[in-house]
Amino acid sequence: MRLDKFLAASGVGSRSEVKQLLKQKRITVAGKVVTSPKIQVEADSQVELDHQPVNYQTNYYLLMNKPKGVITATTDKSQRTVIDLLGAGEQKLGLFPVGRLDKDTTGLLLLTTDGELAHRLLAPKKHVSKVYQAKIEGIVTDQTVARFAKPLTLKNGEVTKPAKLEVISSQKDANISRVIIEITEGKYHQVKRMFAAVGMHVLELHRLKMGQLELPADLKPGQYRTLTKEELASLTK
Repeated sequence: MRLDKFLAASGVGSRSEVKQLLKQKRITVAGKVVTSPKIQVEADSQVELDHQPVNYQTNYYLLMNKPKGVITATTDKSQRTVIDLLGAGEQKLGLFPVGRLDKDTTGLLLLTTDGELAHRLLAPKKHVSKVYQAKIEGIVTDQTVARFAKPLTLKNGEVTKPAKLEVISSQKDANISRVIIEITEGKYHQVKRMFAAVGMHVLELHRLKMGQLELPADLKPGQYRTLTKEELASLTK
């Protein structure tokens, strides 16, 4: 492939930015300075920018702890998106979010350029589980847990698949419950609508897990990192 394509695909910059780097003699191939974007290289060629290795990737995978107040989209004219939280280089990679978290929902969000993986994770027939921690206005009882364990009819008539619901704590005086819920679908506002169907209201929602991918405890809101090889392998099994 051409060197400029290699560098652009590796997140170094756009084609025009790559040409500037070449003119500035900041790129080397196999230890030699190159200035032409047309030079042919391989995916495993030894390419460096300012003496730092540039690794070619066909796809990118980032794990983010989504904070409140940003929307799960690639672009928006009036609101900040999860892509706006990325560094300048990562914003140029063509990353997109896998699935959707509401503006006020926090937690695990996968960003990738791998459309095939995204489709596999979101396909209804795959039944990929999503685990959330939620703060609920209302007291979640054993009866509530039993209702969630069966198909639940939402207010608009849609029926959900059974979900696992676990009560972490309840504050009867404050009418507050904290729960863990696991679902295997991705209906619009599903968790909020499920609790609304039993007369309760979701105050806070935080995603902990998607499939085998877990949110690291040390990843703060707004932070992100590249998936490890083990994490990626767990998603592609």
